[in-house]
Amino acid sequence: MKKCYNLLCLLLLIGIAAFPLGCDGESSSFGDDGVNGSLSAAADVDEDTVKTLEKVELTPEVLDFYAPPSTLPDGVHGDLIKCHEASLIIPGAPEFNAWTVMYHSTDALGNANVVTGAILIPQEAWNGSGERPIITYAVGTHGLAQECAPSLKMAQGIDYENSNYAKVLHEGYALLVSDNPGYTTGDIPTYMSGIAQGHAVLDIIGAALQVPETGLSEDAEVAIWGYSQGGQTAAWAGQLQPVYAPSIDLVGVAAGGVPADFFEVADYLDGNNGSAFLLATVIGLWSQYPDGIPLEDLINDEGAEAVNLGLSTCVFEALFAFMNTELSNYVNGNMSLEELLAIPSVYDTLVTQELGNSDIEVPVYLYHGTADEFIPLEQSLDLKVKYCESFVNTTYAVFSGEHITTQFQAAPYVLEWLGDRFDGKFTMGTCFTMKERPVSTANPVDEDFIVSLNEWPLAARLHLKTLMQYVTMPEESTFSADTNMTTQTINGDLYIPKWAATIQVLIPLKVRMEITSAGPMTGTASIDNDGQLHIHGHAYVNIKITAAGLTNYTGIPIGVRTKEPVDFALNYDGPLSSLGDGTMTFAGETRFPSMTGGMLAPLFTTLMSGSGQEYTFTVSPPDPTIW
Repeated sequence: MKKCYNLLCLLLLIGIAAFPLGCDGESSSFGDDGVNGSLSAAADVDEDTVKTLEKVELTPEVLDFYAPPSTLPDGVHGDLIKCHEASLIIPGAPEFNAWTVMYHSTDALGNANVVTGAILIPQEAWNGSGERPIITYAVGTHGLAQECAPSLKMAQGIDYENSNYAKVLHEGYALLVSDNPGYTTGDIPTYMSGIAQGHAVLDIIGAALQVPETGLSEDAEVAIWGYSQGGQTAAWAGQLQPVYAPSIDLVGVAAGGVPADFFEVADYLDGNNGSAFLLATVIGLWSQYPDGIPLEDLINDEGAEAVNLGLSTCVFEALFAFMNTELSNYVNGNMSLEELLAIPSVYDTLVTQELGNSDIEVPVYLYHGTADEFIPLEQSLDLKVKYCESFVNTTYAVFSGEHITTQFQAAPYVLEWLGDRFDGKFTMGTCFTMKERPVSTANPVDEDFIVSLNEWPLAARLHLKTLMQYVTMPEESTFSADTNMTTQTINGDLYIPKWAATIQVLIPLKVRMEITSAGPMTGTASIDNDGQLHIHGHAYVNIKITAAGLTNYTGIPIGVRTKEPVDFALNYDGPLSSLGDGTMTFAGETRFPSMTGGMLAPLFTTLMSGSGQEYTFTVSPPDPTIW
């Protein structure tokens, strides 16, 4: 019998309501605004409207859906229990219809369980060949509290994976998002139990096919995509599918940031930046394997408090609450991680999670960030080797980002690869590559949590107010920064090479310009509990006109420069996904000081100086490499 922790006891006191089989046909009410999928998902919703939709409060009526019926209808795994037309908010997505669903599945021990999730279908008709393809999306870590369930986060408009959801919908694919087991009322997530999670992302396909309004076909081709926890889930689902769900027409599996070897991952996390994920894994595996992880017998009073907090928080709050804390702090006698892993039942449970011991019968796209601070690169590379040795058609992509940035940096490449699978294109994979094995570039994982961007491409443009003209900076411009999420500070630099720009002064005049740093970019940076990124800083630069003429190659040296550095305020408040998906944009107005440095300084002061000079800086990730 599991120990009853405070949150669990509270959940068990909540009443259970019965629902009829099938959708009720009425739109659910998510807060007073009640915005439905077609409105909230419109790509052209104005900025002020989007801001009002950032977080819709959850009502008791919404949470009632997550209580299983007092008497479950008969069914096998993949059968629908109930569904509800839903108002889900995915900023930037095309118009879509959505449903929340509850369905039968199977846990890792072979027992029947109940899982919830969401179905999102673009309103625009599928214009490709065959039936509308389906992507069953395996989510990354969301947290262990019921309110962290992805379908509930989408209802509030604050799911941190919204960027990836929107990209799937823009491709015209059906998007199925399982909450994973354990988010029904009174339950505990079986976090990181790969088999249970794999079953859940396969079974939501069967449930979706039983919702008549979706228009989905049993003949539709299916792909599985996930990252981090979702990468583990996607790989497990690919391994399980031939036996567990053979009727699914699976064409590809994309799995990124995969924790494939729990022993290596546990050692990498313990007492380090990602120690919250290790604690959550202990709780989740205890929930699925109570005999294998004897939590009640192991934890001390501090551990009991940590479990209660872990069960009541979502991912970003937990990340910082438990950062850099060793698991031994929560264990009787302060047993070390090595001692805990040596307990036979614990050891056997972790071995059960190991990936790569079964084949995947369709092509696989694995990917990882070389700077990953949560999931070690080496064990991911080993997974590729294991699959290749089993003749699994595997492609491996390496991204320059750390864990969070890679999740969104990879999305366009994943979708391009999956699109090729839906189109029936052949892929050889990269098992026979001659390239050197990638090497980790991660920051120290036992210090502050630092996200580094090293010379990422910068698209920069100025609008000169007096001349009413735009000046675009060269493509070779870059942005570098170390964002310390622990101290909530950012330090960085802009690099803009010398270039020639055209400005219209009666006649088109070519001016050679230099923008050089007048000091490091500094400011504050933080992630809030809803996964929103906040950056507020300043970059100071000197602007110099070195020559002017009628062509790029001839000109009169003039050496005019700003008397003082120009202050570019770099402010950004938006989704964390922007770090990797190329949408992090700093925009605003600044003042150019008067010019000095020769007889033409007054002319260029008149042309270029003064307030109201507009600027836009957009930071994008570098391209990946294939291994």
